[in-house]
Amino acid sequence: MKSTVLLTLVALATAAPAPLHLTARAPPNVPSASEARTQLASLTVAAQGPQTGYSRDLFPHWIAQSGTCNTRETVLKRDGSGVVTNSACVSTSGSWFSPYDGATWSAASDVDIDHMVPLSNAWKSGAASWTTARRQAFANDLSNPQLLAVTDNVNQAKGDKGPEDWKPPLTSYYCMYSRMWIKVKSVYALTITSAEKSALTSMLGSC
Repeated sequence: MKSTVLLTLVALATAAPAPLHLTARAPPNVPSASEARTQLASLTVAAQGPQTGYSRDLFPHWIAQSGTCNTRETVLKRDGSGVVTNSACVSTSGSWFSPYDGATWSAASDVDIDHMVPLSNAWKSGAASWTTARRQAFANDLSNPQLLAVTDNVNQAKGDKGPEDWKPPLTSYYCMYSRMWIKVKSVYALTITSAEKSALTSMLGSC
């Protein structure tokens, strides 16, 4: 009887493997909550500048990074699990966990690469005066937490909004999101608005 039960359990375990639970991979150079608070306090608070003259084309993005891989493809490989690419570095299979909403995707076409600090937001907070080379570095930054693979329609809902107007659907990600946002603004000496600072302070409170 015991052997029959054991064989049954083994058969069930073989027939129904446990589902894979993916977790978000932390982007590079994310500060601790304490470091983020210090960085936030040092950012210049100012009203946003005008949108006048802005164009995404002024921030050359998805440039070549290594071999045939551009920035988007590099982030897809970094943030995904079991990612397989073809000779052109296009992801043909893999899994991507979106930390903003907790969704997992098996098609790269369902995933956007979010600019943590949107290009338009950066333009209005200091990038309008940058050189094209600096804007390109900002739009393709793999050394700081500026790029993240997330659900496409969630990224589109965010658009160019700051944390005072948009936050990730998952409140459990508020801490990480605020730390990443502050780091990018700090690295590039971008200004923040008073409403933005208030929202970030509140989000850091969840850490």
